[in-house]
Order: sequence, then structure tokens, then C-alpha cells
Amino acid sequence: MLPCVRWLQPLLALLSSPLLTWGQNCPASCQCPDPHTVDCSGRGLTRLPDSIPLDVRRLLLSDNWIPWIPSDFLVLYSDLVYLDLRNNSLSRIEPGTLSTSSRLVFLDLGSNNLTEIPSGTFGESRSLIKLRLGNNPYLSMVSEDAFLGLTSLRELELERNALSGLDVGVLGQLPSLRLVRLEGNPWVCNCNFAKLFAWLMENSHKLPTGIQGMECSLPVDGRRVALSQLSEDSFRECQVTLTLTDYLIVIFSGISVSVAAIMASFFLASTVHCFQRWSKANKTDDEESDA
Repeated sequence: MLPCVRWLQPLLALLSSPLLTWGQNCPASCQCPDPHTVDCSGRGLTRLPDSIPLDVRRLLLSDNWIPWIPSDFLVLYSDLVYLDLRNNSLSRIEPGTLSTSSRLVFLDLGSNNLTEIPSGTFGESRSLIKLRLGNNPYLSMVSEDAFLGLTSLRELELERNALSGLDVGVLGQLPSLRLVRLEGNPWVCNCNFAKLFAWLMENSHKLPTGIQGMECSLPVDGRRVALSQLSEDSFRECQVTLTLTDYLIVIFSGISVSVAAIMASFFLASTVHCFQRWSKANKTDDEESDA
């Protein structure tokens, strides 16, 4: 064997090792039914498994005790299209964690301990089609820009969370939305809910069962009321409209302020003029006394 070939053997072995094992190594205690699927469901994991193949496309991590995801976790897994993290202990997803998932189509974060969905959580995952966020009993806040950039999202699940209100602009940023689940939340029928109610009535075809089964509580006594029993007139007090009397009051108030300003200016000018005349008269008297 030539000396140069003998010298290159260790280097070639080192370089070829990752390539040979790419997609073939399966994390301990997990199953890999095909070269691009890693199934670690129900393994009692308390953290993400090691040695996940870099070319994984379907990663199943449901029914474990995983409390968090490193912010750079998905940087290496550019082929990932299906990520199931249902029924874990996730309490927060750091903004930007999922922004590198350019091919991610399905994401399940349901049945966790999430408390809010802040802006930038999903970056601009333009390939995402289905997003599950239901059954998070502490999820009470969804930022106005939480789903900004999800232009391909068709199905959004937010059922059975702790949402008492939701900015309707959150849903308006999803041009491809075909199905949304919002039932089972403790909605409050106040003026903040009025716009969402109007959106639900207009887009009831996007709800699996329409508004049937959805309820909200009255802000006065907390009594639960079915949305099917309400109408837009139920929120009539939230509409800011001015009557003729209101307009007259505004006009009269404006005139009164203007008159008061004019009178104050006239009084000030008169005072200054009188002071100048008095000062001039005193000066003249002093000059006559000196003479």
C-alpha cells in the first residue's frame, strides 16, 4: 500500500463515519420504524433524546415529561416536517425556537403546561399547516402577533385552555385558515369579547360544530351563557356612538372653552395696559417733584 494511501485511511474513516451513520442511528429506548422516523413516545423521557439522526423527518416525543426545548434544537434538523410533543411538561417555548423550521408542516404542543404564546414563537414557519395548542390548562394569553407569518396554516386548535379573551387580529393574520377550535375556554362576555364574537358568527363554518357548545360568562354575576343565545345586539353597549345630545354637549363645551379663553386674554391685556399707564403716571409725578 502506498504511504499516501495509508496516511489518508484514518482521515477518510473519520469523514465517512458520520455519513455512514446518517439516518441509521436510533436513540436509545426509542424506535425507528423507517430511516426518517424516530418514535420516542411514552418512554418516560425528562429531556430530549441524544443522537437523533440529522435527517429525521418525523419526530414523535409525546407522552413524556420533557420540560423544555433548547432554543437551537431545530437548527440541525432542517428536514423535519412532523413534530409531536403532545402530553409533556412544557411550560414555555422560547421565541425563535421554531423559526428555523422552514419545512415543518405539523406541530403538536397540546396537553402541556404552556401559559402564553408570545410574539415570535413560530417565527415565519410558512410551511406549517396544522398547529395543535389545545388542552393547556394554564394557557391564558396569546399575543397579537403570535401567529404572524404562518401564511399556510389551515388548522389551529386552541380548545380547552384558560383563554378568557382573544384579540381577533390573531385570527385575521391567518389567510389560509380553514378550521379553528376554540371551545372549552372560559370566555368572558365583555366588550373585549365583542369583536371575537362577531368574527365567530361570520366564520362559524370554520368551527367544527359552529358555535354550538361554546359558552361565555357574564361579567356581572359570572353566569355561563351559550353563545347561541347571544347576538351582536347583546354587545350594543360596547358600540361607541354619539347621540344628538352628545354632539350638542361637545359643541357647547368647545364654545365655552373658546369664550373663556377670549375673556382670559382680554382680562390679561387690560391688566397689562393699566399697569403700564400706572407706571407711566408715577414716573411723571416723580419728574415733577424733582423739578
